[in-house]
Amino acid sequence: MTLLESVPNVSEGRDAGIIAAIGRAFGTHGRVLDIHSDPDHHRSVYTVAADEDELIEALLAGIASAAELVDLRSHDGIHPRVGAADVVPVVPLEPGGLALANQVAHELGARVGTQLGLPVFLYGASGNGRRPAFFRRGGPEELQRRIDVGELRPSFGPSRLDPGAGAVLIGARPLLIAFNIELDTGNLADAQAIAAAIRESSGGMKGVQALGLVLPGSGVVQVSINVIDVECASLVDVVGRVRHVAGLRGVAVGRSELVGLLPESAVANPAALGLDALPDGRVLERCLALE
Repeated sequence: MTLLESVPNVSEGRDAGIIAAIGRAFGTHGRVLDIHSDPDHHRSVYTVAADEDELIEALLAGIASAAELVDLRSHDGIHPRVGAADVVPVVPLEPGGLALANQVAHELGARVGTQLGLPVFLYGASGNGRRPAFFRRGGPEELQRRIDVGELRPSFGPSRLDPGAGAVLIGARPLLIAFNIELDTGNLADAQAIAAAIRESSGGMKGVQALGLVLPGSGVVQVSINVIDVECASLVDVVGRVRHVAGLRGVAVGRSELVGLLPESAVANPAALGLDALPDGRVLERCLALE
């Protein structure tokens, strides 16, 4: 058996009881290494590890729990989403493991479609390289319209999104780092300009995705970053680029926030990331080694 990781993103970041219940469901067959919840994004990111067979059972249980407990019709978070269990990546932890992760993603998708009756769209290495943003644009209503006109068809499950639970995006992908940087000064336009300067799709750094956001609860302006290729883009270099572009705009950079766990390869200099020394429980490989 081979150890795999999944980082399900669930569209609930405020109700501690619901967050914990979904975490217990993921934990029925896997190790829940971390739960990161954000009330402004209204989203929780779970880090789950198990071998391939147990991971499928763990994810199936967690997706079922999210579909039961989360209702998108009353959801108002700032993070784009199309599902209660919005995105469920399967991540290899060993070199050459992407093929196995892809196999697990397909089997999980088939079972979610048949057993839970939810539409499943494959993404990443499982879906011709498409990223979640391809499906999320415009939200659940736009996704349903694209299905209705024949532009898209679910990989598994029905062609109608569940009214409360929506759809599920499932796919194999390499390790990813999710990281937020707050701006002490500046506004949304500054955050959006910084995000555009660093993300690959706007001509910035290869392997980097970024958005500029305002957190409605606090009014904090944030650059939200995904490093989707940790070999092409060093997190230290990404943070340095944010600081450089912010400085050119006369904007002061504030605190950093790690979402989920950080791979050992990115921990060499926490201070350069704007983080204090990281405990073992925030570093993926050290966390896996803990009993």
